[in-house]
Amino acid sequence: MASHRKPRSRTAGPRTAPVVGITTAALTSIALLSQSATAAPSAPPKPSLEEVQKKVDTLYHQAGVATEKYNAAKERTTKQQKRVGDLLDDVAQRTEKLNKARQELGTFAAAQYRTGAVSDTATLLLADDAQDYFDQDQLMSRLTSRQKKAVDDYQTEQAATTKKRTEAAKSLETLTTSQATLRSTKRDVQQKLGDARQLLSKLTAEEKARLAAIEKKKQEAARKKAEELARQQAEAEAKRKAAEEARQKEDPGTGSGSGTGTGSGSTGTGYAAKAAKVIDFAESQMGKPYVWGATGPDSYDCSGLTQAAWKAAGISLPRTTWDQVKVGTTVTTANAQPGDLVFFYDDISHVGIYIGDGKMIHAPKPGANVRVESIYYMPIHSVVRPA
Repeated sequence: MASHRKPRSRTAGPRTAPVVGITTAALTSIALLSQSATAAPSAPPKPSLEEVQKKVDTLYHQAGVATEKYNAAKERTTKQQKRVGDLLDDVAQRTEKLNKARQELGTFAAAQYRTGAVSDTATLLLADDAQDYFDQDQLMSRLTSRQKKAVDDYQTEQAATTKKRTEAAKSLETLTTSQATLRSTKRDVQQKLGDARQLLSKLTAEEKARLAAIEKKKQEAARKKAEELARQQAEAEAKRKAAEEARQKEDPGTGSGSGTGTGSGSTGTGYAAKAAKVIDFAESQMGKPYVWGATGPDSYDCSGLTQAAWKAAGISLPRTTWDQVKVGTTVTTANAQPGDLVFFYDDISHVGIYIGDGKMIHAPKPGANVRVESIYYMPIHSVVRPA
């Protein structure tokens, strides 16, 4: 039996509202997630003053290393420029000689062309006088020897000139490489110093004051270590003098007065005189600014100052710390004498002039002047006595 119920309406209108609502919510969620994903990340935390100090010190140290590389590259470039100039001058002189030899050969060739290749018999028969022929024959014999020498000289000069030209070309290539290294290390130094200045420029006045306090504390700790070294050296010197006096009392004829111990008076009079000149020079440069790559007279870097100071005492030192450390005798820190060179860091990138009592004169870093400082301000690598 058929049903008489009214068919249920199947219009879709009432069902569309929930679907639209779900879609809108989903889109809203996606939009929020998208905004969250693309939002700028939060700024990194500001470094502490100690971290800034460490970073600045590291940059200055790296700049010091780069400065010594620059100094080495500059020294090589200067030497190579002179060598290239000398070689080019030599090539020019040899080329002139070669041209003269070539002209002389040309003269002989022209003479042979004018006389032609005539046999000795024909020349004798055609001569007006037999004696004249024999005189000419002897002259031609000498001329032939001269021609041979001219040819030999030309060939020798040509080979030598070619060799010198090859040497000059290779030297020019080396010079070009050194100049490229010079430019690269210069950029490296400037980059490190620029980074350090940028870090310091971001500090507030209060932060700079606190940073200065940290620096002062570091200097104070280094000063105390220097005082302890001075005390130890004074004790060693007192013992040395007492022992010397005791020996002189036992045998008055054994005292030489030259000093041969290991305390502060152990160096001979010759070294002491030179060291005095070194220190006098260094003291006269106090207050002049540190400038990387500078060798005076208005500014210095660390190795530029030590080189100039020992030059004033008549001793020629190499340009870089890496070469200066190899000149002379290495001594212990306890036996350091005025005039000795004190080198710092494992990479030997800094140097100062020891003046006694645990102190040195040095050109510290960019922004600072030549000054007196404790040798314990930086980690000591070694102490070297140059002369």
